[in-house]
Amino acid sequence: MFDNFPLWPARASAGAANVDALFIFLLALSAFMCLAIFAMILIFATMYRRRRGVEAEQIEGSPELEITWSIIPMGIFLAIFAWGAVIYFHERTPPRSASEVYVVAKQWMWKLEHQEGQREINELHVPVGRDVKLIMTSQDVIHSFYVPAFRIKQDVLPGRYTTAWFRATKPGVYHLFCSQYCGTMHSGMIGQVVVMEPAQYEAWLSGGGTSGSLAASGDTLFQQLGCSTCHRSDSQGRGPNLVGIFGQPVQLEDGRTLTVDENYLRTCILSPSKNIPSGFKPIMPVFQGLVSEEQINALVAYIKSLTPSPAGGQGSVSLAPQPQYPKE
Repeated sequence: MFDNFPLWPARASAGAANVDALFIFLLALSAFMCLAIFAMILIFATMYRRRRGVEAEQIEGSPELEITWSIIPMGIFLAIFAWGAVIYFHERTPPRSASEVYVVAKQWMWKLEHQEGQREINELHVPVGRDVKLIMTSQDVIHSFYVPAFRIKQDVLPGRYTTAWFRATKPGVYHLFCSQYCGTMHSGMIGQVVVMEPAQYEAWLSGGGTSGSLAASGDTLFQQLGCSTCHRSDSQGRGPNLVGIFGQPVQLEDGRTLTVDENYLRTCILSPSKNIPSGFKPIMPVFQGLVSEEQINALVAYIKSLTPSPAGGQGSVSLAPQPQYPKE
């Protein structure tokens, strides 16, 4: 309906229609109330204008009228809240099968890396019809990942991960903006999302030279940093066994229980003393300033890929792709 309307951005994601519907409803409701209020002002100003020989009379309140104009607006506002909440929770709950893309924002560019290891700057290639989850962090200041055609906008913060997801429905090239003022070159921090047919995307994915998947890069870095010395898969190391830990609750020394997600792993890498697992000593070195944002992403992707092998015994793992978990 609005694809050819010059003031309306293209609609190219699965969630865009729901966002537009709520927005149009709010516009229509606001316009209706505005016209209704002005109409009543004009009507009452005409009916009850000052007239010679006519004196004003006291008008008593009506409980029925008071209840009516309290209940109806409350019902409308609750409906808007429920509608918005459904859209919000849908946008903030990525499907488990979504492909993951790690995004690092910096003044003034977008750096992106796919699970397969393909890297991009200011461009994101995705296939049509596939769920894509963005795991984003900033290298310096607050940025905001905004794709108008997908109706997604998510602030990208330094020191932590934020996530967003979408499913593109139309092949094409769509604008990518930073919608949070981030410095003198903020207006130049632009890019594009290239939505391709699945066959074209696979051809693009296999066409670039990569050194392996993001998890494989994390595996190499994991061993280079000496992490495998303490984090053993046989539970005999000085650090926790990381196999299958992602998504699981972990008990901490201070009594808290946290779920292992990307932000938990990030904190453990950069500031391990903040979340010390129960039963372990605070002996892990601090890697703050020693690893880049891209290396943190690789380590997180590697740990997430450590899952118990169905056919293996204790300590065997299955990776995607298949590097073996380090053993001593």
